[in-house]
Order: sequence, then C-alpha cells, then structure tokens
Amino acid sequence: MAVGVLTTYAPHRGGDRLRTTCLGMGTETESMLQLAAEAFQSKNFDLAADIYECQLAGLADPGSRQELMVKRADALAFGGKFTEAFGVYRQAAQIERLRPIHLSSLIEYLSSSIIRRQEGAEGESGSPATGETAALAATRTGYEDFSCRICLSFLFEPVTLPCGHCFCKKCLERERKEKERPVVCKECRDSSWVADVQSYRVNVVLSNLLAKWFPRQQQAGRLRREGNGLYAEKKMEAALEKYNQAILIAPMDHILFSNRSQIHSSLRHYEKALRDAEMACRLMPHWSKGHVRKAQALGSLGRSEEALREYLVCLSIEPDCKLAKTEAPKLLSDLLAPVTNQVPEHISDYSNILSSRLHIKNNISAHLQNFSPRLVSSPFSLHSTDSVPGRSEGSEVKGQGKAEIQRLDRCFHLKRKRQSTEEDVEEGGEKSGNNPKRSKSEPSAVTDSLRSMVGDVLDPTDLECSLCMRLFYEPVTTPCGHTFCLQCLERCLDHNPKCPLCKEELSEYLVQRQYCKTILMEKLISKYLPSELMEREKVQLEEMAELSNLNKNVPIFVCTMAFPTVPCPLHVFEPCYRLMIRRCIETGTNCFGMCLGDNLKGFADYGCLLEIRDVKFFSDGRSVVDTIGRRRFKVIQHSQRDGYNTADIEYLEDVKVEGVAERELQSLHDAVYDQALVWVNSLKAEQKERIEGHFGPMPEKVSELQASPNGPSWCWWLLAVLPLEGRAQLPFLALTSLKDRLSGIRKVLLFMSQSRHR
Repeated sequence: MAVGVLTTYAPHRGGDRLRTTCLGMGTETESMLQLAAEAFQSKNFDLAADIYECQLAGLADPGSRQELMVKRADALAFGGKFTEAFGVYRQAAQIERLRPIHLSSLIEYLSSSIIRRQEGAEGESGSPATGETAALAATRTGYEDFSCRICLSFLFEPVTLPCGHCFCKKCLERERKEKERPVVCKECRDSSWVADVQSYRVNVVLSNLLAKWFPRQQQAGRLRREGNGLYAEKKMEAALEKYNQAILIAPMDHILFSNRSQIHSSLRHYEKALRDAEMACRLMPHWSKGHVRKAQALGSLGRSEEALREYLVCLSIEPDCKLAKTEAPKLLSDLLAPVTNQVPEHISDYSNILSSRLHIKNNISAHLQNFSPRLVSSPFSLHSTDSVPGRSEGSEVKGQGKAEIQRLDRCFHLKRKRQSTEEDVEEGGEKSGNNPKRSKSEPSAVTDSLRSMVGDVLDPTDLECSLCMRLFYEPVTTPCGHTFCLQCLERCLDHNPKCPLCKEELSEYLVQRQYCKTILMEKLISKYLPSELMEREKVQLEEMAELSNLNKNVPIFVCTMAFPTVPCPLHVFEPCYRLMIRRCIETGTNCFGMCLGDNLKGFADYGCLLEIRDVKFFSDGRSVVDTIGRRRFKVIQHSQRDGYNTADIEYLEDVKVEGVAERELQSLHDAVYDQALVWVNSLKAEQKERIEGHFGPMPEKVSELQASPNGPSWCWWLLAVLPLEGRAQLPFLALTSLKDRLSGIRKVLLFMSQSRHR
C-alpha cells in the first residue's frame, strides 16, 4: 500500500532513477521514502519535509538529489512555508533546469489555493459563491435567459441538445475539438445525451426569436463570425475592423474583446491586446479564456510573473484548460531558473503569485460587483475610462456623439430619464460605483427593462406549434432544429418517422425516446406569456382529466379475448393504437379495454380492462406491450376518438352467495379444479411447456372463493388456454355467477375428455 501511495504522489520522470538509487543504498532508505510519501498523502507535510531533508544528506547523485529536493519543496509549499519552499525549488533548479512536470503539483496547489481564498473572501463578504457568479454576471448584462453556458455570452446560432439545454453551435463544436472527448452538457453535466454535435442543427424557432427580439446582438454576432473568417484567412486588419464595428454595437460582450485581443496580439499590438483582455476579464471575471488572453498578452510584454498569475486564475476556474496547464509550469520554470542574481530577490516569497485576498477580490469579486451596464453605456465612461470599449482604438468612438450613446442605451434596454443620465455624468460615474444599494438593484432594473422590451415586440404566435397552431406545450426540439409540442411530434411520428417540416429521417431519434423539453423555450413562455401559458395548461389538464376517466370514453383495443389476472402481450403497430397506448401512459392510468371485434357494432359488448406493465419500442415506431387483465366490464355506449374506439363502461363483479349455496359452490369448485388438473396434466410436454411459457403455470386453489370480484384466477387461466374460439369464450366473461362459470367450464372439460377418447 505504501508503494502505491508513493507512486500516486511522485509522477516525476526522475522517479525511476531515485528508486534505483534508493535500492542501492538499502531498504531503510526506501522505507523512509515510502513513509514520507504516506505522510504527504495524510497531509502531514512537516514530517514529509523533514524526512526528505534527512534523506538528502546522504545522497550524492545529482538527478536523485533534484528529485528529492522537489519533493521536499512540494511538502514545504503544501505546508504553507512558501519562502523556504521556493528557496529549495531554486536550489533544485541550479542542478538542472526544472521541467514542467516537476512543478505540476505546485501549480495544482497554487490554483486550488486561489479557489480556497476566493471562497473564504466571499464567505466573509457575503458575496455569491463561485459557482453562482457566472449566472450573476449574465444577470448584470440583462441576458441571463439568453446566454450560452459555455461562452457566457449572448446565444448565437443556438443548438438544442437532446437533454433540452441550448448552447451556441460554435461553442459546442469548439468544445468537441479542443477537449478531444465527448461534449459534456454544462447544465446537466451529462455526456450520454450528446452524440455527434455535427448532426445537430440550429434551433429554428429560437434563432428567429432572438433575431427578432435582439437585432443588435445578432448583428454583432454576424460581424464576429465575419471577423473570424477574415482572421482565418490571415486578413488581420480587416478582421480587426469587423470587431471594432461589433464592439460599438455590443460593448458588453466579453467575447468580442477577447477575440479582438487575439487579433491585436497577431498584429503585435501587445498593449492593446492587454487592454482588451483586461476588459474581457472585467466584463466576465469567471470566464477562463479571458484570463488566458490576458496571460498571453502579458507574456508577450515580458511580464512573466503577472502572466503566471493569470494562468493560475484560469486553472482555478477551469482546471482542465490545456493551454494554462501547459504554459503555467513553463513560466514558473523560467522564473525559477538561475539566470541572474536578481532571481532570488524577485521571487523571494512566491505567495505573491496568489497576491493574497487582494488580487482575488479585485480581479474576481470586485469587478463583478462594481461593473454594471450603466457604467459602460454612460457618456462619461465611454470617453474618460481607459479600460472601457473604444479607448484602445482612437477612431472607434470618434464622431459617435449623443446618437451613439442613445444607441448603447437602447442596446441594454435601460429606460432612464435624461436628468438621471446627466447626474451620472456630473458625478463621473461614481454614483453607481460607490452606492451599494444602487449597484445591487442594477440587475433587477436591467431585467425589468428587458422584460418590458421583450413584451413590446413579443407576439404569442412566435411561440406557436406549427402542428396544432397553439402555444407550445412541453416543447421539444428535433436534431434537425425544429420545435413542436411533445404530443404533437409523437402523433406525427406514429405515422411517419420523419420531421413534419423538413422530412429529415428521425428513426434513431424515435427509438431513443429522448423527448426532453427545450428548457429555454419553456422558460421564455412562462416568463413572458404567463397568462397564455395558464390557459394552455388549463386546456391540457381538461384533456388529461377526460382521458383519465376509466368509466367514460375508455380506450378500447379491438383485437382478441382477454381475461382477469391473465397476461396479454400485444404487438402494436397501427398509428391509432400507438397514440392510444401513449395516452394511457401519459395520463398515469396505464389501462385500456380489450374487446373482440363485432361486424355490426365495431366491438363486442363485453371485455376486460388491461393494465400496461411494460413497453418496448422499436426504431420504426412499433412496440411490444406487456399487459395483464384486471377487471371485466360491460359496454354501455360505443364511440371513437382520434381514430381508435372508446366506450362508456360499467364493471362486472361476481354475485356472492352464503350458507348452503356457498357450501355447494365450494364442492363444485373443488371438483372442477381437479378435473382441470387432469386435463392439463394430460397435455403433451411440448404443449404444456408452450402454454406455461406464454401464460405461466396454472394458479393454485384459493381458500376464499369469493374474495376476488372476478372469482378464482385459475378459472380465467384455464379459459385462456382451452382451445375455444373467442365467441365461445365471450359468454364466460359476461357471467356474474361463479357457479354458472364453473358449470360451463366443467361441460367444456367433459367435452374435451370425450373428444380425446374418440
């Protein structure tokens, strides 16, 4: 076990050389190293550091010494002794330049320290937890309902996954390409829903809605896409111009600043790249790519320590970020490398990398708390703050004047009076930054304004199902990007496994039965059309209540004879019966009637209520339904609904008897049961095995004959297996006298016995 712990902790490449050296020195040294690894694993870092220090005293091999020194430095760092730890790291670096793999444990510890310090700072200040901050940041932009959880920006070309969550199409494609593994939904954290991202199309209804409600954001998205195309073609200046235009339209979009930072870096405008990256981090502090962009710009400017700090912040947000995991150890290795005499002085206490709570508070929480849409959209901030949009390119805001400011106000949907805007200008923007109450109410103000704006342009027909022409109810989106009510789509797929609009094949989608509701669509309807939704739900509930009634309009499957307590497996392939079975499941009754066909009435006057126990669906829409008989009924009225038969029914129960009649009934029952056993045992082995495989073994006698309203279950089992036509079996179903039923069974058994002897 100790060796396993040692292997877990010591992934360094020099471990084999160290173990070889230790074996040469004896088992005592090896045992001490195992003890040190166990101490480290149990978080007794002081003991681990002391053991490694003792073992270093007698070790001469340079490679092994460096390995032990790194282990000792790790123990010191994890124990909080950073000054001493980095002194040891520097000594190890003097033997041979430390490779990034040597520093992986330290990098992991430093990034996790940022998380711990951030959580501590937020706990003391009462600010939101880290996991909630991204959602809060989206709230401050006013677009929390319309943001992608991958890029944390406005949804552009939204794709709905089978789990029901929506993301930008490009974000999903980038995730799949960069992570080189199946895409994991950022909402439900499940990858089993996500098959081939390439096969999913843009959600047509949602994309049209966003284009109608937010034309400026959509225009900015198109400019961004055009800029990306130009960047891919190495046309940097043209790409930069597209992003300049996009930022004027959407100055709160952190992705625009991040991408423009990358363009500036490609043009070697590193100061401008840094300003844009800082703006991206300020707009969305918990977005890892913004910190990557900032780190890259800082690195290009030769500010390695600051770049390292940004990579650590990035890793604290996204531990799996490949670029940060690669670059952070390299930078740390460079800083530790003994190049000049200034190195020890420069990193005398490397806890400065974390910059204690001040750095985290300022770069994560404070930016989020103090930065608001109003700050950017005010005239003062646009022209007087270096870090706001427009200052990195002198020509970007030139000549925009009052008209541009009003356009920005409309962009954020902030309905303010001219007087309050002028007061903000006079105060130099400090009013919103220094007044906590004002700042705190900002998200709700933006949301209220957004709700009002959407309400002005919202047409309920924008959210209507193209099949039923009613408001979406339980909307689901197909892989081809079309949205329908769940029940409407299922009814269409009963007839044809293709999309009702574009006719794309949906056989695989049909067999998976992953009909998850499109969550964003449901949220929009409930938020912006509450009265229409209530009316739609009322109609739906009335329909479900009508379908749930097991006395009136009970669905009838016209096929074969069915009996109480007897299994009745069914192969369902007709569209009308697919709908019927699905409705039985949706209403929760899981029941329908089974009757024989009738040339005059459509179906017989007597039948049996079946309960669905299991359903297995096939890719072509067919299904095998496992049912079992429950109750007998008499049809009062024949009718139809949506292509299948229904009926008003009354249930049948056996009439109970007492006294002498009960004793006579018991005697008759025992005699007929014995007679039935003789007939069953006289069957050939193959016949008996086939019957029992389909219906199960013959039920045992019961002590209380009249306990069940249907009588003993063995009677129904026997009627099901006797070689009788349906018309001959039907009268037994109508009988409410157990005595008459037993007498009839005895006659049939007697006839069967006589026929066999002939």
